Amino acid sequence: MVAQAAGVSPSTVSRLLNGTARVSPEKRATIEVAIEALGFVVNPVASGLAGGRSRCIGVITQALSSPFYGNALLGIEDVLIGANYAPLFVSGHWRPRDEQRCINSLLSRRVDGLIILTPSLPDAELLALARRLPLVVTGRQLTGPGLCSLDFDNHAGAYLATEHLIRLGHRRIAFIKGTASHPDATDRLRGYKAALKAHGIAFDPALTVPGKFIEEGGEQATEHLLASGTAFTAMLAANDQMAYGAALALYRRGLRIPDDVALVGFDDLLGSSYTLPPLTSVRHPIQEIGRQAARAVTALIQGQVCEMQAPAPSLIVRDSCGAAPSVRVSHPV
Repeated sequence: MVAQAAGVSPSTVSRLLNGTARVSPEKRATIEVAIEALGFVVNPVASGLAGGRSRCIGVITQALSSPFYGNALLGIEDVLIGANYAPLFVSGHWRPRDEQRCINSLLSRRVDGLIILTPSLPDAELLALARRLPLVVTGRQLTGPGLCSLDFDNHAGAYLATEHLIRLGHRRIAFIKGTASHPDATDRLRGYKAALKAHGIAFDPALTVPGKFIEEGGEQATEHLLASGTAFTAMLAANDQMAYGAALALYRRGLRIPDDVALVGFDDLLGSSYTLPPLTSVRHPIQEIGRQAARAVTALIQGQVCEMQAPAPSLIVRDSCGAAPSVRVSHPV
């Protein structure tokens, strides 16, 4: 009906809708007018059965509620919708069993490709999955057919943040390291230790405390550190959400940022510009990484070469970190 109304062949309409036709602006406008007048809506199920593709991409994040992963999903959605693909978002919760459940669910819906953000599944399972359909993973360095990966330099980011605090005169720098089993947490801890070593500062295990990569985790870690009586003049949190929780714990103990304690986060979430004081943070451009992942998976689907390049970390200096106090024995409990 659309073809008849526009005076073109049905195959021309079909190719225009799936993005494979090159038609003149005038003919495109005529077809679009016919589509609007007839109220035509593409049936993706029928299109998938006819063309062997669903035009859907499965996206496994770790937590839909996370502001960090939320920014990645914005970048993915922006690119996929522009390329006429529909994203299907699900959460893996940093658990291999949940990630596998998500994969099975998405495969049953005949997705054309998969994006997995910082997967927990072993490398061998991801490589096997890539042999079944195009796969893009972030937070991991993997090479294999049908697979594209990108990993952010968390080590370098934590090194930058720690070195910044050292240059401000801090020597007692506490570190909230995140979930111990998480590779990002491990790499950021290594960067923190490397910066200390490079500047001749001995690593003190009493200054490192685990968190949960959420606000509550940062608050609890800081409360634990304060209760221990361990002296420190600065804190580096392995992500901004834990830095927010740390700031609340310090505030409740009557400690001022940055006068009493300098504070630095990691990820540079949008909200970090609006905290009091604004939070210094390592920029982790996750929205751009999401865009790259989306472009990569569509390239793999089309049999093209996949190209991804991780942006380098940078430190965004705001008001939450200042020079070390001349004298500091311990914090009040």
